[in-house]
Amino acid sequence: MPSFDIVSELNMHEVDNAVDQAKREISNRFDFKGTKCTFEQDKNVITLVGDADFHLRQLQDILEGKLIKRGIDIGCIDLADPEVNLSEARQKLTLRQGLDSDQAKKLVKLIKDSKMKVQASIQGDKVRVTGKKRDDLQEVIAMLREAKFEMPLQYENFRD
Repeated sequence: MPSFDIVSELNMHEVDNAVDQAKREISNRFDFKGTKCTFEQDKNVITLVGDADFHLRQLQDILEGKLIKRGIDIGCIDLADPEVNLSEARQKLTLRQGLDSDQAKKLVKLIKDSKMKVQASIQGDKVRVTGKKRDDLQEVIAMLREAKFEMPLQYENFRD
């Protein structure tokens, strides 16, 4: 039976490259000369460090632009509230990966409510969709692309 998996994953190598490009850009920009603006990355958390709240917004714009150019959907970014004190300002960006159980349940419910002849099941941090016909699976993919979901979705492991 044909099947495919619905996942939400990031290419962490591309994220690393985008952060590196953003670091290089702020080192070359005139408006950041003499400031301690930088990016600190620890796996799925990127910390923006600047002198003031104004710098954090500029750093966020630079980073989002680099991520978009690298093909990373910025819908997977969770912004924390900025921590501002007299000497510096910090803001954490968390990169979300994988579908948690609530999101997976919403996807399964959306697929079942569409009344298509497919089966959806949750398998860890992904949802597997199986059906008798390949066309039914392609209709599910088209329906999910039209539906606005809070996380970017990828469709992989398509098998006949």
